[in-house]
Amino acid sequence: MTEVAILSGKGGTGKSGVSAALASLAAKVVVADCDVDAANLHLILQPDDYREEVYISGQKARIDTDKCINCGICASYCRFDAINKTANSYSIVETACDGCKLCSRVCPNGAITMVEQNKSRWFVGDIINGKMVHARLAPGEDNSGKLVNIVRDNARREAHDIQSDLIIIDGPPGIGCPVISTLSGINKVLLVTEPSLSGLHDLKRIVELISQYKLQVFLVINKWDINPEISDEIERWSREKQIPVISKIPFSKLWVEAMINCKSIVDWAPESDLSDEIRTIWNYLMKNEPKPERYNTHSGQ
Repeated sequence: MTEVAILSGKGGTGKSGVSAALASLAAKVVVADCDVDAANLHLILQPDDYREEVYISGQKARIDTDKCINCGICASYCRFDAINKTANSYSIVETACDGCKLCSRVCPNGAITMVEQNKSRWFVGDIINGKMVHARLAPGEDNSGKLVNIVRDNARREAHDIQSDLIIIDGPPGIGCPVISTLSGINKVLLVTEPSLSGLHDLKRIVELISQYKLQVFLVINKWDINPEISDEIERWSREKQIPVISKIPFSKLWVEAMINCKSIVDWAPESDLSDEIRTIWNYLMKNEPKPERYNTHSGQ
């Protein structure tokens, strides 16, 4: 089983577009959208979802004002400052509540109960060439790393069921808990960055995180030609870290057109240079072909 995670140190690099394009090239694939906080890959691949499950992300405290005697004990114990006093009553600040249950335990009148956060969902659906597992974490709900684990586990089950040996994972941006959950048990990482100072900075952060794992790591510089100087700097740094730059994708309005029409670039413009570049990435990742000669030399040569 090959599991490839497409990651980026920051949002907006084109990670999901590359993920969708690679998924479109596979004969039989399971796609896992692990960017559960801002899932959008389903808009491109348009799965026909046949399974929808509730995800309990945690619990939040709720005060029954009819039972509350306004003693303030709960507020004095809350280390998250999630209990406010307004006039002669107390209320829970849901965005600050950590669901630790301490307030419900110390309340002398049983006025505080814990309510499950059940607005999040995860899905399994059919796509043209396989299956897709994706999820949507509701705004303000927690434990996105746990939800990523659910998506990953079900993607593996689906791959077993349809006898697919490939899982493509569209990972979350950044270096937080969802990214760590995405990295567990995979084979390869394809990093997608952009030629900006913030792109380079966040690329360095995620490479530092990935270095804790024994994984094959590859790099794509998207929209490289909008800032050739930073692209050169990224290439120099990548050589120092022994991370192969397997593609430099130029900026093109075709990407925008494909996204607007909810298509991957290889489906929208199959004969374009961009689609050829995606096939180059695919061949290198899946067939371990030698790195294209044009990327074996210094950028610009």
